Amino acid sequence: MLDIKFVRENPEIVKENIKKKFQDHKLPMVDRVLELDEKNRAAITEASTLRASRNSLSKQIGMLMGQAKKDPSKLEEAEKVKAQVKENAERLAELEKLEDAYAEEIHKLMLNIPNIIDPSVPIGPDDSANVEVQRFGEPVVPDYEIPYHTEIMEKLNGVDMDAAGRVSGNGFYYLMGDIARLHSAVLAYARDFMINKGFVYCIPPFMIHGNVVEGVMSQTDMDAMMYKIEGEDLYLIGTSEHSMIGKFIDQIIPESSLPQTLTSYSPCFRKEKGAHGIEERGVYRIHQFEKQEMIVVCKPEDSMQWYEKMWRYSVELFRSLEIPVRQLECCSGDLADLKVKSCDIEAWSPRQKKYFEVCSCSNLGDAQARRLKMRVKGEDGKIYLPHTLNNTVVAPPRMLIALLENHYQADGSITIPEVLQKYMGETKVLIPNK
Repeated sequence: MLDIKFVRENPEIVKENIKKKFQDHKLPMVDRVLELDEKNRAAITEASTLRASRNSLSKQIGMLMGQAKKDPSKLEEAEKVKAQVKENAERLAELEKLEDAYAEEIHKLMLNIPNIIDPSVPIGPDDSANVEVQRFGEPVVPDYEIPYHTEIMEKLNGVDMDAAGRVSGNGFYYLMGDIARLHSAVLAYARDFMINKGFVYCIPPFMIHGNVVEGVMSQTDMDAMMYKIEGEDLYLIGTSEHSMIGKFIDQIIPESSLPQTLTSYSPCFRKEKGAHGIEERGVYRIHQFEKQEMIVVCKPEDSMQWYEKMWRYSVELFRSLEIPVRQLECCSGDLADLKVKSCDIEAWSPRQKKYFEVCSCSNLGDAQARRLKMRVKGEDGKIYLPHTLNNTVVAPPRMLIALLENHYQADGSITIPEVLQKYMGETKVLIPNK
C-alpha cells in the first residue's frame, strides 16, 4: 500500500505504474482517492476550527451569564451563543462521521492501488513475458523414459491418491514409507541449511486474524487462496510468510535488532481458485502441503542486497541436491500488487523437458509494513517503515517432483543426494517394488 502523501504529490507516477502493470481499470481509483483526500482534509480543517472555537464560545457564554445579573439583555445574547455552540456541535458530529467515511473509502481504494515497481522489472502483461536471467547446472534428458511422478511414487509404495480422494477430495494425498521419509528429509535439510545461513528457526501459528491477512496480501490473492474458518475471525495460512510478517503487527522494532532473518516451517492451505495452465494431476497443485520459508525484515537501503542473497540461497540449496535450476525475472504484469520486485527459481523437469516453478523470491518494499503498522525506531529516535522480503526455501511436493525426476535411474531406482542421506538413515538408493 502506498503512502497517501506520495499519491497526493505524484499522481502521474502512480498512474504510469498502474499502466505498466496493465491494470488500466484502476486508473480512476487514483482520481477518486485524490478527490476523497481533498474532501477529508477540508473536513478535518473545519472540524479543527470548530473544536478551537468551542472553548472561546464557552468562555463567552460564562461571561455573558455573569453580566446578565446586572444587564438582562446579556441573557438573550448568551442564548444566541449557546445556539451557536449547539449548531457547531451538530456540525462537528457530522464532520467526524464524514472523516470516518472518507478515511474508510480511501483505505479500501489504497489497498487496490499497486505498489511502485522497481525500475529493473521487465514490462509485460503476464507470466509469458517473464525473462530468463541465468541457468545453474546442466539440464539433462536421459535416454530412457521418466514416468509421471505419482507413478514413480506408487512403485515405491509412497503415495495413495485414491484414499485421500475418499477422505478429503481432490487436491490431497497420503505420502507413505520412503517417500514420506524423503519429504521429511528435504524439510529437515532445508531447515538446517537456513539455520547455517544465520536464520532463526520458527514454527508460527497456522491460523491468523483477518486484519493480518489484509496486511500481508492483496484482496485478489486472498480471495483466490485463503480458507476462512466459519464463524471465526481466523484464516488458514497459505504460506508461513503470512503469520511470520504478521508477527510484527503494530510493533516498533529497535533498529539495532535489524535485520530480522527468520526461517519458518508450516503446513500451507490453498484454495487454488482459478489455477490453470499447468499439470493438475498428482501432487503439483494441491490444497495442502508443507513448506520451509525465509523471511527478512530490514532497513530500506538493505532490501535489494537481501533480495539477491535470498534467491541465491534457493539456487545453492537446489544445486546441493543436484537439481538444475534457472532464475526467471517476473515481469510487471505478473507481480502481485504489493511486490516491488520478484523472481522465480525454476527446477528442471527431464520428463517434461522444461523448467517449472519451485521457489518465489519477493521484495515488497514497505507495503506490508505500512498495512500492518510495523515501524522501526532508529538510533536517532526517528520512526520509519522497514522493508519486508520472503522466499521459498523448499515446498516438498514440488521439490519431490524435481528430486525424483532428476535422480530417477533406468532401473526405476532413485539415488539420494549425499546431503540428504543422513536424514534418511544413510540410505543411498530407493529401490522400487518388482
